Amino acid sequence: MEKVKSSRIIDRAKVQISGFSDMFSKLEQNVLLGGLSDSTLLNYGRCIAKISLHFKRVPLELEEEQINGYLQYLLTGNQPSKSYFKHTVYGMRYLYRMYDLEDRIIKLPSLKRENKLPVVLSRDECKVLFRSGKILKHRFLLAFIYAGGLRSKEARNLKLSDVDVQRMMIHIRQTKYNKDRYVPLSPLIVKGLVKYQKADRPKVYLFNGQSSGTPLSAKGVQWAMKEALKASGINKNATAHSLRHSYATHLLEYGVDVDTVSKLLGHAHLSTTLIYLHVARLGSSIKISPFDKLYLS
Repeated sequence: MEKVKSSRIIDRAKVQISGFSDMFSKLEQNVLLGGLSDSTLLNYGRCIAKISLHFKRVPLELEEEQINGYLQYLLTGNQPSKSYFKHTVYGMRYLYRMYDLEDRIIKLPSLKRENKLPVVLSRDECKVLFRSGKILKHRFLLAFIYAGGLRSKEARNLKLSDVDVQRMMIHIRQTKYNKDRYVPLSPLIVKGLVKYQKADRPKVYLFNGQSSGTPLSAKGVQWAMKEALKASGINKNATAHSLRHSYATHLLEYGVDVDTVSKLLGHAHLSTTLIYLHVARLGSSIKISPFDKLYLS
């Protein structure tokens, strides 16, 4: 649905705003040749289309005060969205860089990174979660995401042929950074896979959508996680991505080195993986409260 809305806004800007169509064609070419995803193109394109429709001209013709006023409007409007603000800034930066307007990039606001630690489920909570939920497909989906440390999109795009039971590997294709990778296939998951396939009979994708030739939607994964959490009684602000966080944290706790975990997750930079060291309970780093020691001496 979001893709349809974004496409409509972009098409409207192409018709109504002089010069937008040519500018978007150049944006599309640069994004795709740069190896960025279709969703990145839609996010950038939608934001640039909206600012163009707002001012009735392309952003390249706008003054600094107009851009700043628009960004302030995004942050203080009736329904401010941090993600939309972020995509607008990133999209504008990309656009200016594309037209060699580096001086304008400097004037755009810098975005502060939120140093939030990931939500992680304990091993016991994971076991409870994977037993919860009324639908077998959803229970198996959540267990599969955790077992492979997958992103939601990676799980949704998996085809039956990507699950290699002979080699006990999962082939994850064209990930977030447009790279393929393999992760181990759990023997316990294979047992669940046999039961799931008999019950659900997936055709092309491991987790089919409403029709057999389409993958499960992002909302479908979110709903499965939400319902499982509700049924499990787990009181954490967890999402399907929390299963990936839990996978990484638990591997570190089992003694797997950070570099290996980084490769299994498909991270582009090791620094991204290091955040899990802050939440993992590692031998010498397990902390105690000094209060516990007050009454022992």
